[in-house]
Amino acid sequence: MYKPIVLALLAIGVLLLVVAGVRFLYGWRRTHYSFAQYILFRFAGFLVRWQWRAELPERLQIADAQGAVIICNHRSSIDPFFIQILLDRPARWMVAREYVEHWAFRWFLRTCEVIPASRTGIDTAATKHALRAASRGQVVGMLPEGRINTTESVLLPCRPGPILVALRAQVPIIPVFIHDAPYGGTPWSPLLRRARTRVVAGDPIDLSSYYERSKEDGVVAEVALLVYQQLAKLGGYPDFEPQLAGRRWKHGLTEAEKASEA
Repeated sequence: MYKPIVLALLAIGVLLLVVAGVRFLYGWRRTHYSFAQYILFRFAGFLVRWQWRAELPERLQIADAQGAVIICNHRSSIDPFFIQILLDRPARWMVAREYVEHWAFRWFLRTCEVIPASRTGIDTAATKHALRAASRGQVVGMLPEGRINTTESVLLPCRPGPILVALRAQVPIIPVFIHDAPYGGTPWSPLLRRARTRVVAGDPIDLSSYYERSKEDGVVAEVALLVYQQLAKLGGYPDFEPQLAGRRWKHGLTEAEKASEA
């Protein structure tokens, strides 16, 4: 008596699975992600929309062959999640080397094609890597504060590295400001926290008027202050005055600038 009903339910279940699989594959083929990256992309989308209930802007429109540098404030270990789901291709995020080499994060971060970077000093290899990637039409994601900001300040003192990469690669900068990202003190803590995050994306910042002057003393620092002021303004803090991290950027070429010329 119940056999036809059971068979019908099974048939409906199989049909739904097939439809879901086709939709998944169709969505993947419309992006520039590898299959593994697309699975992570969809998982990130679930977390961003349902766990962290994020209010998101429209997708970031970057032409396929166009390189770009994305910058954002840094309030949580999962800040890149909120930006990555706005893209149809992987961004090359710069991530602290100790996380890239850690057994718990190694596969995930390498699948995401991150650029390992040192937390201390100037990492010339990472700077060169980011510059080459942007020059070849890839999107590079950089967190200019260098560490998670747990203070009351809008931004920590920022490194001009992203500006240097954008100027030398001759690509635009796309600013993004994230409000109320969850964080509990450890890299995995946001996975267990609910939030109501808001993400604001600004228009691409065209630095072409500075390209020919990019090697002049003080130009990188000058542009960095202007860009980070726009980032703060995007977040709703028009009166905030950003500061640069380290005195090495105030005069002449830095080690990173010299490395970018090599």
